[in-house]
Amino acid sequence: MNLRQWSGLLVTGTDTGIGKTWVSSLIVEELRKKGVEAVGLKPVLSGSREDAERLWEASGGTMDLDVINPWWYRTPVAPLVASRIEGSALEVAPLVEYVHKVRDAHDFTLVEGVGGWEVPMGEGFGFPDYAKALGFPVLVVAANWLGTINHTLLTVKAIQAAGLECVGVILNHLEAEHDVAATTNRAILEELCSVPIIGEVLTDADWVDWTDS
Repeated sequence: MNLRQWSGLLVTGTDTGIGKTWVSSLIVEELRKKGVEAVGLKPVLSGSREDAERLWEASGGTMDLDVINPWWYRTPVAPLVASRIEGSALEVAPLVEYVHKVRDAHDFTLVEGVGGWEVPMGEGFGFPDYAKALGFPVLVVAANWLGTINHTLLTVKAIQAAGLECVGVILNHLEAEHDVAATTNRAILEELCSVPIIGEVLTDADWVDWTDS
């Protein structure tokens, strides 16, 4: 996968806690090793700031943590809920302007989303609205376990229904022991999914095994 064909990439997942940050960080690190000035952003974060810290590390510490993650809610819930609890509402325009400003200053900007595709972000808008306003091509990270086929197909179809380009899916192996689902998911997704499975990350691996490499 030639990621350098884009100046920006939006990473979403089939759910929360399925390894978006790990995969995103590996992509940024790989590009930087190839001489690309790549950075990873986590514009909105709820709960622990570990995800932003991992992206900061992957980006070579070239930007402050508050630039990697400018909107940080301490409550570990969807941003809409967190904003109602903490009293600081999100708006689409500042989110988009911030990302575009960072993108214009770097070769490649990866933006990691929050949770899954349909997460509510602010009053009257959800993650799909933000993604459409941002306009970046979208990469889906899916955990390779039981339920992956359904969740991946639904996510890809939702992205395409929003009129956005879904460049493909990366399967992330969170569990070392593979059951029948984990060993057959890729083949079925390659048969049924309208976008390619562009790579896999094996359990505890620090690289992406790209399909075309």
